[in-house]
Amino acid sequence: MFDNAGVMDTLQTALEELRSEELRPRSDGELEERLSRLARYRRVIESESARTVAEIERRGSFAVDGHLSMTSFVESRLGVGWSEAAREVRMARALEHMPAAREALQMGEVSSSAVGTLAAAREVDPDEFSRIEEDLVEVARTMPARGLRLAVERWKVRVGPQAAAREDAERYERRCMHVSRAGDGMVRVDGNLDPETGATLSTALDAVTGAWARSRVDDARSAAQRRADALGEVCRGWLSHADRPVVGGERPHITVVADLETLEGRTPARSETSVGTAIPAEAVRRLACDAQVSRVITSGRSEPIEVGRSVRVVPPSLRRALSVRDGGCAFPTCDRPVSWCDAHHVRHWADGGQTDLSNLILLCRRHHRLTHGGFRVEMVESSPVFRRPDGSVIEGPVPP
Repeated sequence: MFDNAGVMDTLQTALEELRSEELRPRSDGELEERLSRLARYRRVIESESARTVAEIERRGSFAVDGHLSMTSFVESRLGVGWSEAAREVRMARALEHMPAAREALQMGEVSSSAVGTLAAAREVDPDEFSRIEEDLVEVARTMPARGLRLAVERWKVRVGPQAAAREDAERYERRCMHVSRAGDGMVRVDGNLDPETGATLSTALDAVTGAWARSRVDDARSAAQRRADALGEVCRGWLSHADRPVVGGERPHITVVADLETLEGRTPARSETSVGTAIPAEAVRRLACDAQVSRVITSGRSEPIEVGRSVRVVPPSLRRALSVRDGGCAFPTCDRPVSWCDAHHVRHWADGGQTDLSNLILLCRRHHRLTHGGFRVEMVESSPVFRRPDGSVIEGPVPP
């Protein structure tokens, strides 16, 4: 079938032997060396794939089956998505004009993603790129992907400031964010941020997750869960400032609609936010610990007949006193600061508990959730005592 069928057969045999190799007896060093060599071999194969794509496009044979472009042919023949096919074709075309990058990829010294970065740089000024290509390829050999991107960005600004500015403007125009609610109540967030906004978000999230990492408390959350929780902390911090813009006569806030039976824990019925997101009864009680409450008396299910004045459950003056007394989360061994805490009623106000220092403690949002989800706390001689769901006391230092 191929003139070089013997080479392909040898490669196929080698791959089959590789796949059948047992890895468990291998030492750590042998596995690491194996991974490095596999990466080099993969790059060599990617180089040959690009060379083959370039030759097929040169011949125009992709049109025999009715394909209108090489990208369409690659998408169909290799069973990949359009974006991946287009990336494959772009790299094949670029390598025709990038001898140093082509040789480095053939030798397995640089990755295909590095070649893509170099190819994008070449488009800024092909002639100038030819003069500096070997230097940039050396950066790709010796530096991680981030180092190569920085080197390329600096080069772009130096040789083509207008093109670099245009590229920056194009990136800015591609910014977007989608927030959608799934059927199970989860909220999906996805999108693209321009570099400046992305750096701002990363810095804010790193500041929160970094503080958590320095905490003495064990954290079983995944990195993705920590980032999701950190985003919530950043947003809550923004909303908590008094100078936020007024919307509909009020500062931005989350509105939860719940009946009295739910607040008193007499029914497990789920309540809803003003945008229709269902919330379990215990979550409603947790949110109501430290909130602004408005009484609305209705006729039937939906017709309001009396609206009472909004009342802040824990007033600012009492919150300040709590901050001085607890200094942060009161849960044993937790050292999260006041700004990350809610005021928690030991005996819920909906159950008749008083909103005063003797019945209030500060809890960070994670421990506040735990305390409304199986863990319990009681005041003993003016100090909080926490219990696990099985009733056993959690030992450990408690903030004074």
